[in-house]
Amino acid sequence: MKYLLVLLVLVIAFGIWRGKRRAETEARRPTPAPLNKPQTMVACAHCGLHLPQAEAVSDGAGLFFCSPEHRQAAARADSAH
Repeated sequence: MKYLLVLLVLVIAFGIWRGKRRAETEARRPTPAPLNKPQTMVACAHCGLHLPQAEAVSDGAGLFFCSPEHRQAAARADSAH
């Protein structure tokens, strides 16, 4: 009878310990990062590459380029014509 009582106490203690440990693990889980909002995509006026408008280089006339080099190349091509 004593062994049964000791076993019952050990099972209850183990259950409590395991429940607390599970709660701590769930509390440490990182929350999922919020999804980024969609960005407006533009095409490079020189090569046609699509990229987010926030990363594009603008020439001020409403044209977008993927890099300053392509903006300069387009300006040179326009001045040659």
